[in-house]
Amino acid sequence: MNHEPDRDRSLDGILSRRTFFRGSLLAAGALALTELNEDSTHAADEAIKPTNTKPSNPHPLDPLSPTEIGRAVEIVRASYPTPKDLRFVTVTLREPSKQIVREHGPKKAIPREAFLILLDTSIGKAMEAIVDLRQEKLVSFDKLPHAVQPPIMADEFAECEEAVKRSPEFLAALKKRGIDDVKLVMVDPWSAGIYGTELPEDAGKRLSRALCWVRSEVNDNGYARPLDGVIAVVDLNKMEVLRIEDYGVVPLPPESGNWAREYLRDVRQDLKPLEITQPQGPSFTVDGYEVAWQKWKFRIGFTPREGLVLHTLSYADGDRERAILARASVCEMVVPYGDPAERHFRKNAFDIGEYGIGTMANSLQLGCDCLGSMRYFDAHMTDSRGQPLTIKNAICLHEEDSGLLWKHTDWRTGSSETRRSRRLSASFIATVGNYEYGFFWYLYQDGSLQCEVKLTGIMNTTALKPGEQPEYGVEIAPQLNAPFHQHVFAARLDMSIDGAENSVYEVNAVRIPRGSDNPHGNAFRAEETLLKTEQQAKRMVNGAAGRFWRIVNPGKKNRLGRSVGYRLVTGENCPILVQPDAAVMKRAGFLASNLWVTPYRTEERYPSGEYPNQNPGGDGLPKWTANDRQIENTDLVVWYVFGHNHVPRPEDWPVMPVSTIGFMLKPDGFFERNPAMDVPSPTK
Repeated sequence: MNHEPDRDRSLDGILSRRTFFRGSLLAAGALALTELNEDSTHAADEAIKPTNTKPSNPHPLDPLSPTEIGRAVEIVRASYPTPKDLRFVTVTLREPSKQIVREHGPKKAIPREAFLILLDTSIGKAMEAIVDLRQEKLVSFDKLPHAVQPPIMADEFAECEEAVKRSPEFLAALKKRGIDDVKLVMVDPWSAGIYGTELPEDAGKRLSRALCWVRSEVNDNGYARPLDGVIAVVDLNKMEVLRIEDYGVVPLPPESGNWAREYLRDVRQDLKPLEITQPQGPSFTVDGYEVAWQKWKFRIGFTPREGLVLHTLSYADGDRERAILARASVCEMVVPYGDPAERHFRKNAFDIGEYGIGTMANSLQLGCDCLGSMRYFDAHMTDSRGQPLTIKNAICLHEEDSGLLWKHTDWRTGSSETRRSRRLSASFIATVGNYEYGFFWYLYQDGSLQCEVKLTGIMNTTALKPGEQPEYGVEIAPQLNAPFHQHVFAARLDMSIDGAENSVYEVNAVRIPRGSDNPHGNAFRAEETLLKTEQQAKRMVNGAAGRFWRIVNPGKKNRLGRSVGYRLVTGENCPILVQPDAAVMKRAGFLASNLWVTPYRTEERYPSGEYPNQNPGGDGLPKWTANDRQIENTDLVVWYVFGHNHVPRPEDWPVMPVSTIGFMLKPDGFFERNPAMDVPSPTK
């Protein structure tokens, strides 16, 4: 969406009308703020609890504290004519410039600002605000165009479900299907998107297309019994059902798919204890949000939209702290489904941009989500009424054994050396309706960095008529279908290889034709191509060519005379299978390439733009790169898009085993030799 904010610093004349304030928050439990379950811990585990104290002069990149969040809300409320109409979509740190971060010191006061996304539900108007927390004043207030819709808020989930369940038209649809107890119905408020099929009367409304399932009893897995053919279109501002779309009665599948502990009677009895102990404690240290481990140093961040963020990653090389990344996050994900049926083709959820995956983070549990000596970090945010909320133990930091680091045996002398690899894991896990996503960043002793996404949870399901064979999915249980779909992620890597001036080369393995230079036909070489502009840098993965990308600092040479660098090594990936002119491709244009490179701009943060919810498309990477800016020897951002093609299996039901996808950043000429040669030998 192409828009320029309408500046109004005085707030005069913002609103022309008001409606009655509808009532109190219905969704106190919509954001899962579960406490640490002490019964699930194992004796070998040890949690290193955070102090949660806030220094008087916090680091510029420290997430906002609950006190700061509350104060930002108070300042905005005090400045707004009708504060009861405001909903607070997000309240988060307005990250300062890189220069401010570099200049930060213990005696230097730095700007501390909060960025707020707001929604006035009485008029359906979205707004942005910036609050100066040091001077305690409202810095700016931007009214956004009427078409802009902020992300769906966590407490709108429960409110939407209640609205659907009290709809007479919905109750009639249940009766038509012989369902008497509406309390057993599950309602998932899916984002409505934009497809060119919208009704004129829906224009400008904040919508959800709610999908439904039916439990057989209170603790039943409702996803085993889809209420196929019934879709509730809900106005989220008014919390009322606009219409029920009924595509015909499909019988509920006959089998349950329960996964909770009380339903699993026959469990394995032959597992012996496996203990992970660190009697002297972990090897990392934490100072506030700064982490030091082995030769690595970085800062932990967290946003309601992205979840875990890593800042200012560096590696100690001798007496030098060498920068590698200024900021790293998984900043968008899209899940396009492949069923073209009228009731299914709109399933294309932007789980980060349309919902905010950080708001759905789990409270992690010892012995279950993490093993070893953990250091947890809490995540602070608000509910939509502006009340500060804390997700306890949202981020887990711990060490893991990672197999072999390096090994060699000299068969002539009998000399043999082995080193075990250890990695530091920083992670969080989010529940997005039926799916769980784990986001893991691993730091290795050889200077490598890995991003891994773990997919688990319950697949989206639809119902089949008796004897029906699915064309666009797999029958995973009798009359229960799991549609074909893809999970596509975008990582934003603000590079800083030994400084800000970086360039990107593409490296391909190339066969050499037979001839005088290759008389035996065995020759091949690695060819490097400098990507000079944004359009040149729109690239796809190519396993046949062993393709990778090398991010270098042209102004810094290693002892061999080559630019120091890191290579982006691709892992599993898949082509995007929707048509180029499909609606989801217009809204998520970043799916068209696996690699994008842009010059760093503070405002260019998300590959589909700031507000993908009900956005017809055109924002983000396609818009920015249309200018074909120069990216050689500059402060640049590398965007990597990676996807998992999910063809379901019966073994993925009722809860799918973890599937992993990701990529690595590996040093390539950054060090003079293997930087892990100084790792000590294992104790014998």
